[in-house]
Amino acid sequence: MDRTMFPAQRANLHKPTEAVTESQELLGQLCPQAFGEGGSPLEELALRGALRDHGVLLSLAAMLQSGALRNLSRLELADNGLLLLPAGMFTALPALRHLDLSNNSLVGLRNVSFQGLGQLQSLNLSDNSLGVLRNSTLAQFRGLPALRRIGLGRNSWVCDCAIEDLVAWLKESDQVEGKEALTCAYPDKMLGKALLKINSSDLDCSVPVDLPSQLQTSYVFLGIVLALIGAIFLLVLYLNRKGIKKWMHNIRDACRDHMEGYHYRYEINADPRLTNLSSNSDV
Repeated sequence: MDRTMFPAQRANLHKPTEAVTESQELLGQLCPQAFGEGGSPLEELALRGALRDHGVLLSLAAMLQSGALRNLSRLELADNGLLLLPAGMFTALPALRHLDLSNNSLVGLRNVSFQGLGQLQSLNLSDNSLGVLRNSTLAQFRGLPALRRIGLGRNSWVCDCAIEDLVAWLKESDQVEGKEALTCAYPDKMLGKALLKINSSDLDCSVPVDLPSQLQTSYVFLGIVLALIGAIFLLVLYLNRKGIKKWMHNIRDACRDHMEGYHYRYEINADPRLTNLSSNSDV
């Protein structure tokens, strides 16, 4: 059964622990008018386990970006199986203090902007599938003056060269709760190693991890190979130039003989006198 969100000082839609069918608990419709035309006084919004429909997620993102919920101080989006978040989803929430994105399947935060969240105090990203946090994301964390608690536990950290910025930030930051317990999930040789104990010597940085650079190198190599093949082809043509020239002359002579024969037949067929002469000669 589809449910529509209606205004309240605290809206709470979550999946209880007892067995309930998804069709009864999932949020199936989100009307922009539900929170009022001039902005809602709503301060807390809990949508735990209610956003399994991607269309509803996009509707929520559009509503948040419109500023209709600019008074929100707490937003809970946990347990929704989210892989990626719509770009700029939280940019119009200046009063937000607590953001819970835990227990999803987030694989990255590249398109997520935390700019404008000057009052954000806690950010829960635990129990996701994060493999690394890029320097651009870490810079946003540094630029949030009120941010004191960041949860990053139980993610799938990939300990290669790309994680160096994250490790350096963890060692200098006091924002991350339980950072001593953060461990590598990949590769196998780094499995279980604490992120805070990683040194540059532990990471194999001899192999480039930048895919565009690898593609550029592949294209250069392919160009060299094609150029070499072209040079060999031209060399073969040059070495056989006499034979090729004779072959082309033979083709030209054969074509000329055929054309002369066609021209002779055309003249005979076009002139009745030559046609009769040809017939008499045959007799």
